[in-house]
Amino acid sequence: MKNVTDESFKKYGRILDLDLTEFIDVMMQKEAVAEGTVYKASDPDFEKLPLFTTLQKEVYGDVPIEFGYCNGRNNKLNGLEYHRCSEIDIAATDLVLMLGCQQDINYENNTYETEKVEMFFIPAGTAVELYATTLHFAPSRQNNEEFRCGIVLIKDTNLPLEVKPADKTGENRLLFARNKWLICHSESKPAKNGACIGLIGKNLEI
Repeated sequence: MKNVTDESFKKYGRILDLDLTEFIDVMMQKEAVAEGTVYKASDPDFEKLPLFTTLQKEVYGDVPIEFGYCNGRNNKLNGLEYHRCSEIDIAATDLVLMLGCQQDINYENNTYETEKVEMFFIPAGTAVELYATTLHFAPSRQNNEEFRCGIVLIKDTNLPLEVKPADKTGENRLLFARNKWLICHSESKPAKNGACIGLIGKNLEI
């Protein structure tokens, strides 16, 4: 496992210089998650913070965004997703991100080898931008302790698709939700919900 300050992180994203004090205070008041993970795409408590305006105006170039969170307990890879935009992850607790590159997906059969994944430690109080070509999924935490992570994306990302592609070949097979392309491991929950099973190798865990 590498630290987010390691040079190798630069191909996946960058660290953002933001005032996260109010966000962390609000996040730590959220209900604890005893098992599994909880994802909320948009949270009004976060979207009324000055940080929301800063992110929309300065980081996303004044396009509509959503500010939610992913909290819970997880120590496995399970899947890898990507979007047509950067994702901002804000660590309210220490957490680990398992990352890969979209360029390494084999689109002939929609597979990705998990041995190419790299793990990065993100300390509490750190905000990172994950580039659009960076494969990622739910954060993890050592010893399966609860993690808390703010998630910022272009508005409506991860919401259900209104119309699914009629052609389910190639990349269309990976389209799982709005602005969300997903490859999962056979052991994961998304595999049971129709997601493309294409992660080859171990379901990595910490």
